[in-house]
Amino acid sequence: MELGTAVSAAREIAEEVLRPQAAAVDTEQRWPAEGMAALLSRLGGLVVPEHSGGMGHGLLAVAQVGEATGRACASTSICFGMHLVGSAVISAQAGAVQRERYLEPIAAGEHLTTLALSEPGTGGEFWLPQTRMERSGDGRLRLTGAKSFVTNGGHADSYVLSTVATGPETPPGQFSCTVVDGDTPGLEWGPEWHGFGMRGNASRNLELPGVEIPAECLLGNEGDEIWYVFNVVAPYFLMAMAGTYLGVAAAALEEARSHLLRRRTRAGRVLAGNPVVQHRLGTMWARVERTRRLIYHAAAEAELGGPEALPGLASAKAEIADAAEATVNDALTLVGGIGYGTDSPLQRMLRDARAAHVMSPVTDVLRVWTGKALLDEPLLEG
Repeated sequence: MELGTAVSAAREIAEEVLRPQAAAVDTEQRWPAEGMAALLSRLGGLVVPEHSGGMGHGLLAVAQVGEATGRACASTSICFGMHLVGSAVISAQAGAVQRERYLEPIAAGEHLTTLALSEPGTGGEFWLPQTRMERSGDGRLRLTGAKSFVTNGGHADSYVLSTVATGPETPPGQFSCTVVDGDTPGLEWGPEWHGFGMRGNASRNLELPGVEIPAECLLGNEGDEIWYVFNVVAPYFLMAMAGTYLGVAAAALEEARSHLLRRRTRAGRVLAGNPVVQHRLGTMWARVERTRRLIYHAAAEAELGGPEALPGLASAKAEIADAAEATVNDALTLVGGIGYGTDSPLQRMLRDARAAHVMSPVTDVLRVWTGKALLDEPLLEG
C-alpha cells in the first residue's frame, strides 16, 4: 500500500469510526476497541517490512497516520501509535521465529503489540530500566520487576519490554529488549490509571514476579537495548506522539475556523469579517503549519540518516507540545463560552494536549537533547 493510500485509509477510519466515538471513549474512560480493530485490520502492518507481509513504511507514515487519527481521537491515536512503535522494535532485528510469531500476524491485522518501557522510580528516563532479566536453568528468560503507564495494558497480544541483564559474568549496565506474550503466565496487571486527559488509552502498571519467557523472545542480542532506544524506539515514539498532537492542534484550528464562519453577531454580521479574529486565526494557522513542516522534515531526515535527524526529532515533539496547547487555548478564546461546555470537543482537546508535555521524553529533556546534538555532546551524560 502506497503512503498516500495508507494516509487516506487512516482519514477514512478516523471520520467513520474514531470521531463518532471519541467523546464516549473520553467520558467513559474506555479503551477504544472498535477504533483499534478498524486500524489494525487495514493499517496494522504499516511499519512491518514487506518480506514479513507488511507495508514497509517508516517514520513519515507514522507521523502522517498519527495526524489523521489524532484529529479525531487522541486516545485512539496514541494506542495505535504505540502499536506501530512496538512493531518497529520487533521488526528491527527480527529472526525467523519472531517474524513468524509476531510480524506476520501483525501484518495480517491479527496481532496488537505495544511498549512497556517506563518503570516506577525511573521517571522519564525509560532508557534506564530496573527490571531484571536472568537465564533460568533450562535457558528460558526470567523477568523480575515492574512497568508503569503501559498503553493498551491488558489488551495487547504482546509487550515490548526493556530489562537490565544480571549475572556473575554480565557487564554492569547491560540493558536488553524482549517481547512478552500477553497470555504469559504470571503477568500481574494493576488497575487502570485514570488521567486528566488521554482517558481512553488503558494505561496500567504491570508486575513481573519472575515471569519466564522463551529465549527466542530476546530482541537482537543481550545488551542491545540502548541501540534499540535511540535507533528505533525514540524516533518512532517521537513521531507517533508528534503526529497525534499535530492532529489535535489541526482539529482545534478547524473547530475555531468553522465556528467563525457560521457565527453571526446580533446585527447579522458574520464574525469572520472581524479583523481581530482574522489576525488570531492567521497566527494559529501559521503556528500549526510550521510545526507540521518541522515534524515531516524531521521524519524524512531521520529516514535518510541526515545530520539534522536528532535535533529534528527531539524538537518535533517539543514544538508540537507547545503548539497544540497554545492552539487549543486560542481556539477556546475565539469560540468563547460555547467552547467551555462539557459537550464541546475543545475541552477534551485541551486536556489531551496537555499530556504532550508530560509524556516521556518530557519537553525540557528534549530541548536539552537538541542542544547537545547541536554541540556534539553525549546525550546521556551531564
